[in-house]
Amino acid sequence: MAPSSNPIERSFELAAAACDDLTPMVYRRLFRKHPEAQAMFRTEGSEPVKGSMLSLTIEAILDFAGERRGHFRLIESEVFSHDAYGTPRELFVGFFAVIADCLRDILGEQWSTEIDAAWHKLLRDIEAIVLPQKHLEDAKT
Repeated sequence: MAPSSNPIERSFELAAAACDDLTPMVYRRLFRKHPEAQAMFRTEGSEPVKGSMLSLTIEAILDFAGERRGHFRLIESEVFSHDAYGTPRELFVGFFAVIADCLRDILGEQWSTEIDAAWHKLLRDIEAIVLPQKHLEDAKT
């Protein structure tokens, strides 16, 4: 199977070849960077929830960065459900950045300027959906 021409997809493909399960790495980094997030998960029985949440997030990222067949809409709908949980929107956006940081660590020298640029654009685009007021204020200055 040929590597994807989409840099976001390629970053996940390369990471999958080097790492069996991103889940522990992603949540360790999330909790280290955002300790307040840890209290949002039950202490027992949350491992399947974490895995499922990461899997759905990756599907949404791949769709958002690719053909946009509909999974990317999960980002918009999950913003509102996470609002109901009391999750700050900045933390919601931060989860995507944590995933990118983990992929960068796993890929090492394989993290190309093309992949880096694609992730920066993706994170800005997600932030524009999740934090539209911030982007309106940035545009005014």
